[in-house]
Amino acid sequence: MNSPEIMIDTKRVWNGETEVDRRKAEAAIEAILFAVGDSVETEKIAKAIEQDKETTKKIIYHMMERYREEDRGIQIIELEDSFQLCTKSELYEYLIRVAKQPQKIVLSDVVMETLSIIAYKQPITKLEIEKIRGVKCDHAVNRLVEYGLVTELGRLDAPGRPILFGTTEAFLRHFGVNSLEDLPALNPVQIEDFKAEAEEEIQMKLDV
Repeated sequence: MNSPEIMIDTKRVWNGETEVDRRKAEAAIEAILFAVGDSVETEKIAKAIEQDKETTKKIIYHMMERYREEDRGIQIIELEDSFQLCTKSELYEYLIRVAKQPQKIVLSDVVMETLSIIAYKQPITKLEIEKIRGVKCDHAVNRLVEYGLVTELGRLDAPGRPILFGTTEAFLRHFGVNSLEDLPALNPVQIEDFKAEAEEEIQMKLDV
């Protein structure tokens, strides 16, 4: 949906605010749309920048026009009563070129710890990983799936049917082992921790 032709004199104040305030609002809107990555309702954007919907739309339309004039690689599109920041379709070929390049996998300590838990305790659910690590693991697991080191193995036969995760052949190749049996042995402390956790999980499943 194309934005309507709305002429905005950026030298003037809008809704009692100054040009500096408008630029701050534009920066805030850009940050919101970038961070969310999906369409965001106009009303939510308006509340975030503390403006009414009509003023918010005018600001966004001005941004859309400026993006076009500056021939930017990104654009804002309007979807019913919401807006989304996305890449221009005519530039997709450049994205494909980057996607085709071999990806160098760099694992942070958190991601590596999550991968270790999955490797030694698979198949395992996110909830079970979080019980061991003590923190949320969504980002780490999603990153591992994205890298192709972890994959979904099905669902646990329990309430909510949570997804089970395990390692892939790419994981074995990346770490230079032929099978999971070739993984280095855990130290005694780690083994006891895993055993205690496994016993607790087994008992929990028996109680269901």
